[in-house]
Amino acid sequence: MLDLKTAMPVLARHEGIWEGHYRYLDAAGHLVDEHDSRLICRLPESGPYPYHQTNIYRWADGRSETRDFPAVWRDGRLHWDSGQIHGWAVEAPEDRHHRTLLLSWLRRDMPDSYLYEMVQISDCGQYRSRMWQWIQAGRVRLRTLIDEVLVSRAWQGH
Repeated sequence: MLDLKTAMPVLARHEGIWEGHYRYLDAAGHLVDEHDSRLICRLPESGPYPYHQTNIYRWADGRSETRDFPAVWRDGRLHWDSGQIHGWAVEAPEDRHHRTLLLSWLRRDMPDSYLYEMVQISDCGQYRSRMWQWIQAGRVRLRTLIDEVLVSRAWQGH
């Protein structure tokens, strides 16, 4: 299996369990949704996927949702296809501080839209900030702002 930690050392710093909060803002900057999250970011040493992420979302009204994103390495990028969402991730080579991941993804239920995500990890590796831009018909439809804290590097068993 590919050593993803060597191929994507910035991504390797994200390995573990992250707790966070998502805020969805419309194009005018008004809050339209928010929820808490737990993300499990795995870089297994064996198996069919060199990266596997599970997102668990929890709303204040009791709703919850779990999404799974196993990913493969191809053409110098990490690629995933979860059925509803497919896309890729790369490290930003111009970031001399080695803090930035860039993602592009598409939702099959929104054929005239695309999303770009930027992920920043702190130098200490304990905090992440993420931002999604949802583009639909060429215009910003939503922005998602996500703040996360690392709660454990030990993802095994999850």
